[in-house]
Amino acid sequence: MLKVGIIGNGGIANCHAKGYKALGDRVEIVACCDIVEEKAKDFAERYDIPNYYTDCVDMLQKEDIDVISVCTWNAAHAPCTIAALNAGCNVICEKPMAMNAAEAEEMKAAAEKNGKLLMVGFVRRQGDDARDAKGLVDNGDLGEVYYAKATYLRRCGCPGGWFGNKELSGGGPLIDLGVHVIDLTRYIMGNAKPVTVFGITSNKIGARDHIGTTGWASETKVEKPIFNVEDLAAAMIKFDNGAVLHVETSFNLNKKESEGNIEIFGSKAGLTLEPFELHTEYAGNLADITIRGKHEFVFDREFNREIKNFVDAVEGKAECMATAEDGVVLMKVIDAVYKSAETGKSVDIVY
Repeated sequence: MLKVGIIGNGGIANCHAKGYKALGDRVEIVACCDIVEEKAKDFAERYDIPNYYTDCVDMLQKEDIDVISVCTWNAAHAPCTIAALNAGCNVICEKPMAMNAAEAEEMKAAAEKNGKLLMVGFVRRQGDDARDAKGLVDNGDLGEVYYAKATYLRRCGCPGGWFGNKELSGGGPLIDLGVHVIDLTRYIMGNAKPVTVFGITSNKIGARDHIGTTGWASETKVEKPIFNVEDLAAAMIKFDNGAVLHVETSFNLNKKESEGNIEIFGSKAGLTLEPFELHTEYAGNLADITIRGKHEFVFDREFNREIKNFVDAVEGKAECMATAEDGVVLMKVIDAVYKSAETGKSVDIVY
């Protein structure tokens, strides 16, 4: 039985805890940790965890732990992950992997030095939509994939709390939401290497917190919220195989409805994930094909799948679906978008 510790006991930690609980007697959550003692105490009671801490180093020294979930705010991902890896634990770290690529590379190096698994929480890879879309691309049904569009746009959707504070988050919707759709699109397209980026960011609307939350709310409450991140980011990302991804993401944008979708365009057909359809030609005519079945992302189910994949990989029963290298590549893209936005020039990614 693997012994589990969870660092950071806010909203997303519940998804990890439920994922471990779904594995039954394969694992046992033996400890949790949060810098806010009341949160750690409540989390321990909620999931029948015997011990709770306010310092992860203290927890790692006192507990016999095999695997760790890092569910903190972004600024703590690297230090908590590296501490856990150095303590001999395998780690799954929530996305984004780190504040920047330099931190991500330090985390990857710590995993390699200690001979431990480091998985990144790219949960969108676990969805039926990701599986089926990747299957179509891998099977050649789209032909040569050369262009894609990914959107994650909220009309009014900054979670508040620490999400608007760059010192804790590292950025706004690009690093919070963009990582999901950039990674998912890259995964479906075959994990080509991003090589050149041109990006823009803006903060024209701000937090829009006078309207209140619309479904996305941080559990972290602050007396005077800070919003010094972008409210919109967009980028063109070119890959080493010549394909290009256009990505748009926002916390707040003056549009009628929030939206999120991925479109992939090939020489034989195009594919949209929502709805899950192929757009092609048939018998000399344009044709739109709806593929039967359920092709969707189900939030709780996919987190259960993610935790199962992590545990299976730790036990040598499966390949890790989101490696540390995948996380490093995504952080290089995020860094490049922010640098491009700052300089007004395209940025080449160095490996």
